[in-house]
Amino acid sequence: MIEAVGLTKRYGAKTAVYNLSFQVRPGAVTGFLGPNGSGKSTTMRMILGLDNPSAGHVTIGGFPYRRLPNAPRQVGALLDAKAVHGGRSARNHLLSLAQLSGIPARRVDEVLGVVGLQDVARKRSKGFSLGMGQRLGIAAALLGDPQVLLFDEPVNGLDPEGILWVRNLMKALAAEGRTVFVSSHLMSEMALTADHLIVIGRGQLLADQSVKDFISHNSADFARVRTPETEPQQREKLTAALTEAGGQVLPEQDGALRVTGLPLPRISDLAHSADVRLWELSPHQASLEEAYMRMTQGAVDYRSTVDQKAGLQQQLPPGAVPPPQMPVAGQGQPGWYPPLPPQQGGQPFAMPQSGPYGAPPAPGAGAPGPYGAPAAPGATDANPYAQAPAAAPAPASAPAPAPAAAPESAPTPAPAADLTKPEDAR
Repeated sequence: MIEAVGLTKRYGAKTAVYNLSFQVRPGAVTGFLGPNGSGKSTTMRMILGLDNPSAGHVTIGGFPYRRLPNAPRQVGALLDAKAVHGGRSARNHLLSLAQLSGIPARRVDEVLGVVGLQDVARKRSKGFSLGMGQRLGIAAALLGDPQVLLFDEPVNGLDPEGILWVRNLMKALAAEGRTVFVSSHLMSEMALTADHLIVIGRGQLLADQSVKDFISHNSADFARVRTPETEPQQREKLTAALTEAGGQVLPEQDGALRVTGLPLPRISDLAHSADVRLWELSPHQASLEEAYMRMTQGAVDYRSTVDQKAGLQQQLPPGAVPPPQMPVAGQGQPGWYPPLPPQQGGQPFAMPQSGPYGAPPAPGAGAPGPYGAPAAPGATDANPYAQAPAAAPAPASAPAPAPAAAPESAPTPAPAADLTKPEDAR
């Protein structure tokens, strides 16, 4: 078991971890989550004795890592898959680690087979891909058959087969009664792999609970309700009935309604009493990603901003029409994450409406162009670089005379060459 008590780490004026206390118990996969810069890697380094805490302490099986007898036989870790001498082969790298820890050489070939690197065991590691490097790092962690394992982003660079293998490996190790501590940013994998979660933000503990409890405490389930699109009065009637019954109703972009605060049977009964036909009544279960984003939204240090492209916008030729903006998946949704129940003070997370990089379009404007300007109403998909035909200037002193009719004997101009033909292509 891993136990941290009041763990604090400062680098000068920067506090990376502050008063962090938690336990990682055997027999379960414990996920370690947090935004970039939250102190996850620093915490793992302190667990392994690579960094000294400024305050507090952390133990493995009741002892600090440095006091464990033959620690590599008791604790296996993958913190940096690139921590390998590129001139060594995969087998020699593992063999050197085994000799330092008194591990038999036959174990090297065993773990190479476990991670699937037996065919490249004698190749230099500098030629390994990111995924192969991850497999080699996992092999090094498994080398001493330890009871405690720490993995920092173990699925980076792995293909789908490799990700599935790591997932099953973590579960199998935990089922054997081992302590498995895994840090990852892939919420979908954590939802499928982890049994327990420890979430930190800006070096402080935010949550220490099971995955199920974490999702239920940091998100709200809701129901999607849809009425006939050809009868908007039924939608209004249902909205009024649901609101009167204490439900909260939010419109979806596709015309459906998002209802919270009422169970599905109650919504069905209210629709039946109001004589409203339903085309859809489906539950929405919150995901781990939604709960995580809601929990950590105030603890993110590195936030992306809108690219304003100041001074880089190219002027279109006269008469050119900007091409229509490509739709972005999810953009324009009235709410990105399910709102918390009103008794918890939740409000829907408003997403930016359609427009370039989140800017709302002007009322009545056409489809937004790629440079932020709304397209002209009714504009068609024209060549954005087509040159408008130049008009001959008329004399200022007299109105331009009407063009004379061409004589009947005037030769017909030759048609322009068709450049689409292979023989005329340039």
